Amino acid sequence: MNSHMDTVIINRLKPNNVDDVIKIEESAYGDHHWSRESFLNEIQNELARYYSVTTPEGKLAGYAGCWHILEEAHITTIAIAPEFRRKKYAQALLKKIIDDCYSEKIKYITLEVRKSNKPAINLYSKYGFSSFGTRKGYYQDNNEDALIMWTKNIFFDEFKQNYEKTVANLEKEITIK
Repeated sequence: MNSHMDTVIINRLKPNNVDDVIKIEESAYGDHHWSRESFLNEIQNELARYYSVTTPEGKLAGYAGCWHILEEAHITTIAIAPEFRRKKYAQALLKKIIDDCYSEKIKYITLEVRKSNKPAINLYSKYGFSSFGTRKGYYQDNNEDALIMWTKNIFFDEFKQNYEKTVANLEKEITIK
């Protein structure tokens, strides 16, 4: 085990996290970000699961959210503060989302991502998502298209084997609590 390994803590997002979330939202999405009220509503939504990733010192490094609808999960957002990017924190959040889908017997996970967001597309592809089309002009700020990405059934061996291998590699680089 790497003694210099980062440790992150993942918890359900709470209303008292929202002010810090908005700071990350602004850095990630500029003027076209969700409002404080939107996050407070999402945290209360019974279909939604929102998570924070924090450092052991308690600094909010990022957050993610998804909706669970029947046997499908839809990832609504994943964002990491600029100073914590490229440190596997988004992977830790994505792992939490996928693990919850396993525990709640959700078979498919979907999301939209900007066609220009290559780091996010690469992350999702690494975790078994594939693009199955586009939403033309999906993003209101610049009319950019979104890729629609889906997993195959996460209970199928093809997905599970890739996921387990990817997570094993992740856990060599970061400790998730």
